[in-house]
Amino acid sequence: MTVEEALKILREYSCTQIKIPSSEAEKQQLQQGVILITKLSEWENLGVCADNSSQGFAVLKSYLKAMGYEANFDSASISTSNDSVYIKYNTQKRSYLIDSYVGEYRGVLISCQSEDDRVMGTYGHLPLDLFA
Repeated sequence: MTVEEALKILREYSCTQIKIPSSEAEKQQLQQGVILITKLSEWENLGVCADNSSQGFAVLKSYLKAMGYEANFDSASISTSNDSVYIKYNTQKRSYLIDSYVGEYRGVLISCQSEDDRVMGTYGHLPLDLFA
């Protein structure tokens, strides 16, 4: 997959309407696009909107693993909430913030930080289960 192909796929998911891959092949292309573009960026911020903290951290962990990072948090030690949450994770600082979230959206945003203007940008709304 080329950078241009990856960016084209990611831009299809960068809109106000949530788009779900319609096939396993489309899901795999989206996965490849995310991995390629994040490998080319210097660092990323991930924003996860989930039904609860357990789901949110599981999703975050799956994205980080797919992107080649180790999760530096232990999901078992994080206080759980049954209310919807927003988790922001910074791969450069390897730190996160968690807050309550009242919106309806569920999914992941990835903001790539790069000196390469082709790669720099925010991508998503990506599915929670993309790397599950």
